[in-house]
Amino acid sequence: MAMAVKLFEMKLISSGLAAQLAGIDRVTFLLNLHRYGVAMIDLTEEELISDLANA
Repeated sequence: MAMAVKLFEMKLISSGLAAQLAGIDRVTFLLNLHRYGVAMIDLTEEELISDLANA
């Protein structure tokens, strides 16, 4: 799990692939990120504004 979290945090793999690596489903993986001090969503202000504008 720790390795999957670190790879996800470094943006080397997706949350789906990280969950698969950890042997759990994606939702469970995302909900457990806080245990490792990793944010579920890591967007810059500009990315967030862009996402909201394109929603």
